Amino acid sequence: MAAVRPKVSYFHNSDVANFYYGPSHPMKPHRLALAHQLVLAYELQHEMECFVPHPASIDELTRFHAEDYIKFLMKINPDTTTELSKQMQKYNVGFVGQYDCPVFEGILPFCQLYTGGSTEGAAKLNSGAADICVNWSGGLHHAKKAEASGFCYINDVVLAILELLKRHPRVLYIDIDIHHGDGVEEAFYLTDRVMTVSFHKYGDFFPGTGDLKDVGEKVG
Repeated sequence: MAAVRPKVSYFHNSDVANFYYGPSHPMKPHRLALAHQLVLAYELQHEMECFVPHPASIDELTRFHAEDYIKFLMKINPDTTTELSKQMQKYNVGFVGQYDCPVFEGILPFCQLYTGGSTEGAAKLNSGAADICVNWSGGLHHAKKAEASGFCYINDVVLAILELLKRHPRVLYIDIDIHHGDGVEEAFYLTDRVMTVSFHKYGDFFPGTGDLKDVGEKVG
């Protein structure tokens, strides 16, 4: 009996590659366009269903993130840094070359684009329309409920997990980035519905969290 091929859904919005963190910043969204070109070069698009995800709405973002933080991201741009300087410190957003999370044009639209791919993928998994979902633009696992961190402003991973929890009693999240997935772990630290497993470099290395002894609190 022939094996049943898994149903793979691929999410890519070409606009996500058009944003720029600034000179010398290691985060380069344009690399997403290069990754997509590799998909096309290997003709992988014929092996999966391809979708252009919708930008995540403000309501979707506030399923996890604080409303005041989202309002700040709506307002902040290179022309409003003086006006919003105190809020920039509060939310860990700063100037290019001084902060991991700099102010650049279109922060929130950028976040909405990559988050939409992750939450749509989770919805496909929930409905059974897909067995595997791919969103190369997602995985920004450092963002906190009301704080940017480590190049990440919106935590699409947390929002995708919340979508999965609508249908599934528990979710296992495996993170293989060299940096600890601290934002995701923190979001679900007190619940037994999400288990976070992070394989990362630990010690004198960003973000400095992720000790083996960190196993959750209360029912988590």
